[in-house]
Amino acid sequence: MNIRSLTRGDGVVIGAAVLLFIASFLDLSSFSGVNAWDSLNLLMSVYLAGVIGAAVIVVGRALPQSQPRKVAGLDLAQFGVALTVFAAWTELWTLFTFPSVGAGLILGLISALILAGGAVATPLVPPLQAALISAPKPQAAPYGAGPNPGYGYPGAQQQAGHGYGYPGGQQQPQPGQPYGQQVPAEATAGGQAAAAPAGAAPAAGAPTDFAPFWFAVPVARPLYGEDGSPAPIAELAPGTWYLAVEQRGQALIAQTQDGRRGVLQDTTGIQRG
Repeated sequence: MNIRSLTRGDGVVIGAAVLLFIASFLDLSSFSGVNAWDSLNLLMSVYLAGVIGAAVIVVGRALPQSQPRKVAGLDLAQFGVALTVFAAWTELWTLFTFPSVGAGLILGLISALILAGGAVATPLVPPLQAALISAPKPQAAPYGAGPNPGYGYPGAQQQAGHGYGYPGGQQQPQPGQPYGQQVPAEATAGGQAAAAPAGAAPAAGAPTDFAPFWFAVPVARPLYGEDGSPAPIAELAPGTWYLAVEQRGQALIAQTQDGRRGVLQDTTGIQRG
């Protein structure tokens, strides 16, 4: 589970579920002294249904999107939204049947309406889709630290002059210089550097219009296969550096830590290394 994939809307859902649970211990009527735990039907159809619905929504959105879980043909988040709407609807009609309304019903109705509203509005309202927990700045050398650093990660030491120009590393190779190699300096007579022949063609593998770079995503985003398959092959997590090896329109071809390559379709807000 990746809690950094939760949004502000999910925070509203969590807060409303806590209030709904508290309301279950308050009096349903102003003179009866009975709460929801004394009425199994009301407890299960309103209070616990709302809390369970909120938990299902949060779990469904925190799980990697490449591993969808479904209940009765609906993914977990959709199933949770249906539960919260059912709880709010039942609480509304229960309020009309009580001759004397207590704090438990009033707070329960307010909480259930906020819960259902937050669950329904989160995928539709952009402000609610902002990350609940901001992504930390990627740490230097998160992978392969030590005498034999891992493959080209930011902050790692380059070996034998090789590398892709990660933050703090060598400059990007110039046209005519293959990636991972340095151009040896050849002195001429009198200490002057020999000039390259005019019009020399770039060496094979040299960058042309695009230079690989390191980047991090602000929120968890799916990585799709290069074959155009609609199912994600991986999920990019905030706080980790990934290598962009190619650009296709507005999308990037990214490489994960385990060497898998795929298409990152949403590149808004990425942090370049």
